This record gives sequence, C-alpha cells and structure tokens, in this order.
Amino acid sequence: MENTYSESYQVRLSQCDHRGRLSPSAALDLFMDLAGAHAERLGNGVAALRERGKFWVALKTRLELARQPELDERIAAETWPEAAGRMLCARNYLLRAGEETLLAGRTEWTILDTEGRLCNVREVYPGGMVFRTDRAVETPFYRFARDFAEPVFAEYRVRSTDVDLVGHMNNVAYLRMLLGLYGTAELDARPLRAVELHYRNAAHEGDRLSIRRRESEGATEYRVEQRDGGLVLLARVENGKG
Repeated sequence: MENTYSESYQVRLSQCDHRGRLSPSAALDLFMDLAGAHAERLGNGVAALRERGKFWVALKTRLELARQPELDERIAAETWPEAAGRMLCARNYLLRAGEETLLAGRTEWTILDTEGRLCNVREVYPGGMVFRTDRAVETPFYRFARDFAEPVFAEYRVRSTDVDLVGHMNNVAYLRMLLGLYGTAELDARPLRAVELHYRNAAHEGDRLSIRRRESEGATEYRVEQRDGGLVLLARVENGKG
C-alpha cells in the first residue's frame, strides 16, 4: 500500500493572488485535494467513510511558506499520513520546485460518526501499512493563551460559497476570511510566512461570526466566535517584511 501520494502541478491563473503567485488559500485547497486523492487510494476517502456513517474532521493546520510559486510554474506536490493514534492522526504536505521546498503543511485530524462521537482512527487505515516517520513541518502546534479580551474588530456572515459537502464552513474558507480583512497594500507589506488554524466548533451557512485580534510575539492572533460567544476558530498568522 502506497504510504505517499504525489502529483505534478502547473500553477494556474485561478489559483493566484494579486501578485501572480499561488495564494495561501489555494495552497490549502491543493493540500485538501491531495489528501482526498490519497485517502481514496487507501480506502478511507469521503465516500468510503460516509458509507460507514463517519467523516473526517480537521482539528489543526499549520502552513509554512518559504516562497509562493509563480503563475505557470511547475511544482511537485506530495502528501503522506503519520501513524494514527486511537483518536488522532496527522497528514503532511510538501510543494517543491526541484530541490527547493516552497510550502510545507501539517494537519491533525480525527473521525466522527453522524452522532458526533469520536471514532477509532486506526481502524480506517489498511492493515500492514508502513507509515513514514518524517514530518513536513517540525514546528509544534502553537499553544494559544486562554485569555482573549480584545474587542471585536470585524464580523463575517458565513455564505453559501463557504460551506463544504457536510454543511460546515470549509476549513480553507477561514483563511480566505482572515486574509480578506486586509487590503493588498497591507498584504504586500506583511507577507504571510506561516499560519495556524485551530478549528474548535463548526460554523454553518448564515452564522454571524465575530472576530477579535491581537498582536502577540511577532504575529497576529485571531479568535472567531459565534454571536453567543461560542468559540469557532483560533488562528495565528506570522508575517515577514515585503
């Protein structure tokens, strides 16, 4: 059983940001497609799990950007899962141009059934599968402080175009939402170098989300809540200089 899945890509115009480079959200879209294709080969894709009344749920994602590939650039994409624990597993992603690493990602996952109960993740992987032990991202997931008293600075209503096939706000839509809060000049002045998204509770079409932010240790942190204060997302964006 193949423990690694890879494809060759050419960056398309529809995937580019205002600078003609693969956008961070398009990179996460690409990671999602890679994971889906590999999962189908492993027998634990969306359709296979749905037949068993289960579905994948992303808990945390970290994306690190060394360089955003340019329009029409040829890149190699690769993904592989780590050995699963009983309730958690992780998947790695790499985008390369030759020997140059462009973007790296790592996502932590679990599986729920239709009643919202945690399932044994190990059971969905093929028996005898040999897992890789290396990681695309060595940085451990960030620990967010519990206090977040900053006032609400923006609101967002979840649109029909934000939801995925199970009716939740899509994982990538949160990054699009956060980056969309800024103009192109500010994005150019503080280009994204890394981002972490910690998904806490699902948002759905029509939900009105409140967004708080604060500067912390050279990065910007975000807390996204429902109107009643229920926590939806914690995020951390690390920026460089343009």
